Amino acid sequence: MGKYETKDLRNIVLIGHGDAAKTSLAESMLFKAGATSRLGKVEEGSTVSDFDPEEKERRYSIDLAVLHCNWKGAELNILDAPGYPDFIGEAISGIAAADLAVVVINAAAGVMVNTRKVWDYAKGRGLPRCIVINKIDQENLDINALLDSIRETFGDSCVQASAPVGIGPGLKAIVDLVSPLPADLPADLKGQFGKLREKLIERAVEADDKLLEKYLEGGEVSKEETDRSLRVAIASNKLVPIMFAAPRKELGVGELLDFLGRFAPSPLDAAPIKGQHADTGAELVVAPTAPMLCVRAFKVTSDPFVGKISYVRVLAGALVPDSTVMNSRTKRNEKIGKVLRPMGKEFVPVDRLVTGDVGALAKIEEIAVSDTLCDAALPVKLPEISFPTSMVSLAVEPKSRGDEQRISQSLAKLADSDQTFKFTRDRQTSEMIISGISNLHLDVAINRLKRRFEVQVVTKSPKIPYKETIVGKGDATYRHKKQTGGAGQFAEVWLRVEPAERGKGFEFVNDVYGGAIPLQFIPSIEKGVKNVMETGVLAGYPVVDVKVSVYDGKDHPVDSKDIAFQIAGREAFKLAFAAARPVLLEPIANLEVTIPMKFMGSITSDLNSRRGRILGMDSLGSLQVIKAQIPLSEVTNYSTELRSITGGEASYSLELSHYDAVPAHLTQNIVEKSKAGKDKGSTSSKE
Repeated sequence: MGKYETKDLRNIVLIGHGDAAKTSLAESMLFKAGATSRLGKVEEGSTVSDFDPEEKERRYSIDLAVLHCNWKGAELNILDAPGYPDFIGEAISGIAAADLAVVVINAAAGVMVNTRKVWDYAKGRGLPRCIVINKIDQENLDINALLDSIRETFGDSCVQASAPVGIGPGLKAIVDLVSPLPADLPADLKGQFGKLREKLIERAVEADDKLLEKYLEGGEVSKEETDRSLRVAIASNKLVPIMFAAPRKELGVGELLDFLGRFAPSPLDAAPIKGQHADTGAELVVAPTAPMLCVRAFKVTSDPFVGKISYVRVLAGALVPDSTVMNSRTKRNEKIGKVLRPMGKEFVPVDRLVTGDVGALAKIEEIAVSDTLCDAALPVKLPEISFPTSMVSLAVEPKSRGDEQRISQSLAKLADSDQTFKFTRDRQTSEMIISGISNLHLDVAINRLKRRFEVQVVTKSPKIPYKETIVGKGDATYRHKKQTGGAGQFAEVWLRVEPAERGKGFEFVNDVYGGAIPLQFIPSIEKGVKNVMETGVLAGYPVVDVKVSVYDGKDHPVDSKDIAFQIAGREAFKLAFAAARPVLLEPIANLEVTIPMKFMGSITSDLNSRRGRILGMDSLGSLQVIKAQIPLSEVTNYSTELRSITGGEASYSLELSHYDAVPAHLTQNIVEKSKAGKDKGSTSSKE
């Protein structure tokens, strides 16, 4: 493997909606650059990216794949991200490790819902972007309409940097608009492409005030000046170049590689990241030239045969084999064995990863996504990578009784590998709950549980995670007195409750004066209150956003003890809570439904019947995007119901928004069901 420096690196992530042929584009780039000897095909299961059995069977990407190739001295790390919104977590991991997002758009399908979502994620991180209109050898294309749609959706900073000669099956070539136009270009195209080239150069020189002034005054702008300003314009997000490609015909791929090598930002162009000193909390700025070691894990995989693999990006310093680093989260020193360069499922040992490089570490069990590896002498901690909240859940239990222990271990490994897959055990119901982005996401996880870890599960709908709170004030007194013949128990607690600010949680205040309750028993009262808050008062759900003030009480010199004040605190809280107008809170989700126009009436009517609140609507080419907020309880089986209404022509996404009070007429039914469930469980346990 040839040597390269930080300035030679180009870290790009391929993102976009499903069926944009990102993997085919990546495969063609590898083949064109000579990194592979044959052109793999998704439908044959022979690509470097899609190597997991689940991906080969389904014929689409599920995991982020890390690839690399060298093109004319530029060392490209290519992160191929899945396109379906069900696996958005993998795209976010790729965005966190890249210096340029290549947004790939299917020329026939146009801008789809996940195209916009991943664009927003990249934009939110400040990541420079480039657009590739892919598969332009398809029939019945309207490229001008697509370009208009792109500019309407993403802004007029999107400017063509290449142009196709011919279109659809008649596609002959892709022309690079940065370089002088080919001499053999037909006269009509020469004039058309010349105007496009002029617009690109104008947009590029706008990034440099002095160069813009020179250009507007009619002065000659050199190729070096144009190239430099183009790099600056892309790196500063003032220009989003639009390229064209047809991977099957291997057209536009060389031009794309040329463009990325010449104009994509290198790690040296990356904006500094603000972190903290892991011990003192002082701000530390991590830049590529900073004299420190700073490495961040952006992806982790676990496999029964391969073990744990941690994918990392070197943000400062260099990572070398047989060295020791500190994990600033765990404060543990970790011994680095081999340092690896990934190529799909293959890993090649290397003698170092330079600043800005992407690589992998094997069999370091304590590394998690977002962890920072650093020198113990300068422990830096970076902000965590932010992932969306998983809103679709299932209750699972092992099919075989012997798998109880293995299921927890296996689910933990899946959750370690996928930041949008979560599992918990519900303390009230003892249900094991798995959560993900969608039903498809959970279906993949369950299949992997069986394939990788040989654990099979049965599933059912879980309880909705309601919460309890109060909207008024309550006051109560409780005396706990117990005589058993030996040492007795005595405690009396006076407390009041009132609502805390929504989202603030639990606040406990000691307002006891004059020693009415000895100081050592105040924590006991708080513990009793917290215990009942966990199990709920109204319907068995956790209590949130409550302020509790203990203001009086009594003790006994002999019989007062910790357990007595725990019980008195617990029972006083129950009484005060019941007097403070308790309410149930339900999770409210942000829902986006993408549908053909013909289903607008049916979907809006259906959402209204589910207590949904329509927030707005967007056009996305020929599709409509309905944005709404809706109670999670109303959409537990929404994928099936949406498919029934639209015949499978719609898609949707859910993200947690907030909690809100359940309407009074629905609360009683939820409370009764909860009590019935408890009574049933109590009867079963007695039997």
